[in-house]
Amino acid sequence: MPSCQEHDYLEIACLYQLPIRLKLASGAIVEGKALDCRYDRVRQEVLILKGLTGELEVITDDIQTMQALVSNPHFGTVTFMQTG
Repeated sequence: MPSCQEHDYLEIACLYQLPIRLKLASGAIVEGKALDCRYDRVRQEVLILKGLTGELEVITDDIQTMQALVSNPHFGTVTFMQTG
């Protein structure tokens, strides 16, 4: 689970609907506009992204890095510490 500080960056990305690039633990790269954080059907926290093909749920525990794709005063790249 992301730390409180890491979670703040997720919330900022959603608040401003920033386009972001995520690198996941699997090595996959995902891009989209951050929309919301919520829990899925099995109570895992997910980040909702709007991508080219619709909405995508990304499990927040799987995020290694988040990079803003536009200049903003809040963050450039955030590295998430793995706690599992």
